[in-house]
Amino acid sequence: MSKLPETMSNQLTLPVINAPMFLVSSPDMVIESCKNGIMGTFPLLNARTTELLENWMIRITEELETIKREDPTAKIAPWGVNLIVHRTNKRFQEDLELIKKYKPPIVITSLGNPTDVATIVHSYGGFVFSDVISLDHARKAAKTGIDGLILVCSGAGGHGGTLNPFAFLRAVKEFWDGITILAGAISTGEDILAAKILGADLVYMGTRFIATEESSASEDYRQMMIESTLEDLIYTDAISGINGNYLLPSLQKAGFDLENLKKKDAVDLSFSESKAKAWKDIWSAGQGVGSVKKVSTVEEVVEELKLEYTQAMKLKDSLMII
Repeated sequence: MSKLPETMSNQLTLPVINAPMFLVSSPDMVIESCKNGIMGTFPLLNARTTELLENWMIRITEELETIKREDPTAKIAPWGVNLIVHRTNKRFQEDLELIKKYKPPIVITSLGNPTDVATIVHSYGGFVFSDVISLDHARKAAKTGIDGLILVCSGAGGHGGTLNPFAFLRAVKEFWDGITILAGAISTGEDILAAKILGADLVYMGTRFIATEESSASEDYRQMMIESTLEDLIYTDAISGINGNYLLPSLQKAGFDLENLKKKDAVDLSFSESKAKAWKDIWSAGQGVGSVKKVSTVEEVVEELKLEYTQAMKLKDSLMII
């Protein structure tokens, strides 16, 4: 049985979160995702300044509220933001103040203790989900008062884990009774249903949406997504100090010596204009990259996922009859 509150479940056409992607997720992507019944999210640091971030949050809030007023029957999914809790995030306090002010329904925390964030978000009725890549990390996060655990498994884009989703989800369910979100190479409607059968309440899906018209990905990035397969990925900690999956061709173009990649001396998740420029041509993707065949709109991707999900449900039902 799903752990999602009925009010949240009723707002969704698919149990999907369009994952927050660094320098890719945009306000347009968030709004279009929510309009089409999946949760739209973005990393707060995608907005270069707090002033720009506030403008983004105002726009998202107002546009979604306008849609609800014009059509009260429309399924408008909750929107959310990703907050880096790590000590190197120098904008943490400023961004947290904007969360208090604009009250995003979902706050996703990464790389730190979410206890204080959960207290603030719960004060206005929001939900907090936290990224975890290990059982130890999951156990610690489960004790902080959050609502959901995002199990970042092997094959996830960006900062991905190494655990098999079957084993990770089963182990977490032994001590966790809250909302569970599965992440890692989930790219099709069949994948969504498989995750639900395993016991996940929601899935995290990023790679499938990188090559959409609403994303902030460059034309070259989108084209590389279309041309790449999972053989074009590398899992390395040489970019940020934390292991993640990246497109090999983008590292080659950026001048990396792929034979001599070395881990960074320290994790640094701070944000600056110079760092944004440095990351501009370093592109991540998950092992589901092979499912990206063309540039589409968010609406077109969601419609395709819904069709795949429906067909998979029919196949499941026919197999049960047999």
